[in-house]
Amino acid sequence: MSRYVLRRLAQAVGVLWAAYTLSFFILVLLPGDPVSATAGAGLDSAPVDPARLEALRAEYGFDQPVPVQYAEHLGRALTGDLGDSVATGHPVTEMILDALPQTLLLTLSALALAVVFGGGLALAATYSSRRGVRQFLLSLPPLGVSVPTFWIGLMLVQFFSFRNAWFPAFGNDGLRGLILPAITLAVPTGAQIALVLAKSLSTTLDEPYIETARAKGAGRVHVHLRHALRNASLPALTVAGLLVGALMANAVVVETVFSRNGLGRVTQAAVSAQDIPVVQGVVVYGALVFVVVNLLVDLVYPVLDPRIVLAGPATPGAPRTVTA
Repeated sequence: MSRYVLRRLAQAVGVLWAAYTLSFFILVLLPGDPVSATAGAGLDSAPVDPARLEALRAEYGFDQPVPVQYAEHLGRALTGDLGDSVATGHPVTEMILDALPQTLLLTLSALALAVVFGGGLALAATYSSRRGVRQFLLSLPPLGVSVPTFWIGLMLVQFFSFRNAWFPAFGNDGLRGLILPAITLAVPTGAQIALVLAKSLSTTLDEPYIETARAKGAGRVHVHLRHALRNASLPALTVAGLLVGALMANAVVVETVFSRNGLGRVTQAAVSAQDIPVVQGVVVYGALVFVVVNLLVDLVYPVLDPRIVLAGPATPGAPRTVTA
């Protein structure tokens, strides 16, 4: 068990390093000058003193060769220092930590709703003995996946806020202000979970041990929930862990739609100002949340299926199972 955990931790560190490296070189090599954009160069305002621009570039290290910038920034990042914002001068870590709780609350709430909605839909679809009901329920997940997230948010605001005033349309107004953004994020995620779980349940229900359980007199509910769901949930659990990254990315859009204070607003302002340290910091923290959640998912596998061998996965990140 300890070797498995250490290996997964090493893989998590590798993912974080790759996310940091790729984001650094992509952002640094993009056209544009964050110092000039922040100082107002190129706008209709008064021209900025070139000497002041050079001093600012030297202060933030933008006058150094790219490999030197990377080495210096990586060394500071290893100590938890992601630099200072070019636009505000505030520490990037402090800015992100101030905004992160609201985004994490939204993301985890949406993930919980997605698991409940997606799992319930898959169970209802595979449990129903009526073909028409089953086909209707199975047609809902593809629809949920195809609908754009921002459109769902706009429709929810239009109906539940502007037309009926049941929930606030904007801001971080406690639980009431969290419901609509969480549902907006949960719909496409829950649809993907429902697709995977319904397919897995349908396959599992045809396994010989399910027929054996039925032959011993087990009821449909008992077979469905006790025998089939436990084994069929592994692929859905994997998908749920992988979707955390997509949830973090979509949270930026949803927070913009609902004017919530979180990483979405920080990212939007940083992108507009070409604030490279802040954008990179958001990427790194998003990758950190992603690897932590997926590590927890991997550790849950043996609980759901004791046949999983922790000694050596056949492929990186995929626990190996033995034949029962």
